[in-house]
Amino acid sequence: HFVFSFPVQALLLLIYRNLKDFVTIGHAIFFMYADYNLAWQKSFILALFIIPLFLYTMRIVRSAQTDYRKRGTTMEKTAKWNVTQNGPDTGRSKSKTMLIVGIVLLLVSLICSFVTHKSYLQEIKQPYAYSLTALFVAVMITVRGAYKAFIGVHPSQEADVKQLAQAGLLAALCYIGFAVFKIDIPVGTEKTAFHFGNVFCVLGALLLGGYWGGLAGAIGMTIADLTTAYVTSAPKTFLLKLMIGLVVGFVAHKLFHISREHTVKYITGATIAASVCGMAFNVIADPLVGYFYKTYLLGIPQDIAKAFAKINAMTTLVNAVVAVIAATVFYLALRPALKKAGLFTEKEV
Repeated sequence: HFVFSFPVQALLLLIYRNLKDFVTIGHAIFFMYADYNLAWQKSFILALFIIPLFLYTMRIVRSAQTDYRKRGTTMEKTAKWNVTQNGPDTGRSKSKTMLIVGIVLLLVSLICSFVTHKSYLQEIKQPYAYSLTALFVAVMITVRGAYKAFIGVHPSQEADVKQLAQAGLLAALCYIGFAVFKIDIPVGTEKTAFHFGNVFCVLGALLLGGYWGGLAGAIGMTIADLTTAYVTSAPKTFLLKLMIGLVVGFVAHKLFHISREHTVKYITGATIAASVCGMAFNVIADPLVGYFYKTYLLGIPQDIAKAFAKINAMTTLVNAVVAVIAATVFYLALRPALKKAGLFTEKEV
């Protein structure tokens, strides 16, 4: 259901722009967990969280659209009043909500990490891995919240329904690329793998920009880790895949502006350059971060961590080469098709 229903529902949402499809995406994720032979009680509890989340998102989007229509006739008066009272408008909106949520989640996940560390020492790995993953997510939310609170976000940086649907589709593809299309390599008590997950992480950054593309890759591949034997790698995965997206997005959209009109030769060269930069970062950072993560957070002996880092460097290099080639081919094929369908948007981040 996850492999087929989730991408299909996301695609339907993208094509028909029907906000009610958010609910069916929630059901698709519900069936994904049921298909992975988890207890039905866990699937039911998960659905209780996911479906209200999508319903709440739907309400926010509809409320924003209604509010936008009401404010349409008074926007010029409001802008003039703001200029008179506060000086020229920078066009950035500030909010402290995300910062507050991030700080609360950071404190809760930090406490949970300390509490569950004892269970990890007793070979019960899942609670500690979940807590560390929540901690890494909380750090990201806090940083993003601080940016929104003190610097502000331009309206063009906010995601619309179409972009959310695309991000969800790419997150699903990242999951499939790792959970389904991979070759495991055992290293002692740990594992590494050849996989195609990085392909869609890079592709997401090329299509959606660094933040949303990296977030899609981080979410998709983190879920893949949490639902397979790589559960202890989930926190590291979230951080590294997000950083891959940010690097690729920065090079592609900030330096080369690939979403603007250019020659095919320029787009091809810029796409390859951005993909190479993102994967070069991963080739260096993955073994290095993995070594410190396994040594100091997981308590694995240094000699085993070093051996794992060496093997991981080899698999990461192979995955990087595959990701650069495949992501470039996919982007060059999708770019004209998305433009023709009116689904291609210019990104600058």
